[in-house]
Amino acid sequence: NININDFSAIINFCQNNQIDFVFVGPEQPLVEGLIDILEQHKIRAFGPSKKASQLEGSKIFMKKIADDNQVPTAQYQTFEDAKPALEFVKKIAFPCVIKADGLASGKGVIIAQNFEEATQSIAEILSGKFGEAGKKIIIEEFLRGFEVSYFVICDGVNFLPLGFAHDHKKVGENETGLNTGGMGTFAPSPFIDKKMEEKIIEKIIVPTLDGMNKINAPFRGILFAGLMIDGENPKLLEFNTRFGDPETQVILPRIKSDFVTLIESAIDGKLNN
Repeated sequence: NININDFSAIINFCQNNQIDFVFVGPEQPLVEGLIDILEQHKIRAFGPSKKASQLEGSKIFMKKIADDNQVPTAQYQTFEDAKPALEFVKKIAFPCVIKADGLASGKGVIIAQNFEEATQSIAEILSGKFGEAGKKIIIEEFLRGFEVSYFVICDGVNFLPLGFAHDHKKVGENETGLNTGGMGTFAPSPFIDKKMEEKIIEKIIVPTLDGMNKINAPFRGILFAGLMIDGENPKLLEFNTRFGDPETQVILPRIKSDFVTLIESAIDGKLNN
């Protein structure tokens, strides 16, 4: 049992114990570049590089990838100061969504119902409620519809779908209270048909993976797309660059093939086989 924040201890452990490959699960070590460090030491590793992990590590980075590759997502603006942020809030409809740019353990998203709530949230985030994660914020339109998570495993070029899951976001009974990282989950989705899945792949997954290759940050690992479905139109809410908790608990048991073979194929760039 080693400290996952101590990368040199992880390298030593792998070298001393003939570890075949390392699957990096949590977002923090991914965003801090553990995969790159493992690869530099010739240790096979599964997960996105430091650069590719920015899809989760920075909501502003994610939005730019979406914009540059025509991926449908909520309209937004980014801010570092409260004054222009509040001017923007005055112009948009409520509810609106306010997000810390960086990692905040699933808690950096506030849905403000009115100007007072927006003012308070902007002040709290920019004054350090989420530390470094809140130095910049995004304010975006509130998307209506139902939320679903879609998982694919990627090898940098090819990908395979791992299915859909839904999670219960709100902390209180009957979907009340603040958003969390997820308070329970179920799969498969009773609301998604084959046609919708094809549309999600075509409009969101493929253009994102192509876009990452264009900026020389091929995505290898688990890509988890948080989506809002409104009628026939899927829109991207956010990406996670990992399985997610609690969704792992309903995605993994439904995979019938050998999971280790899948991982090794992804590491080797051979998912197309």
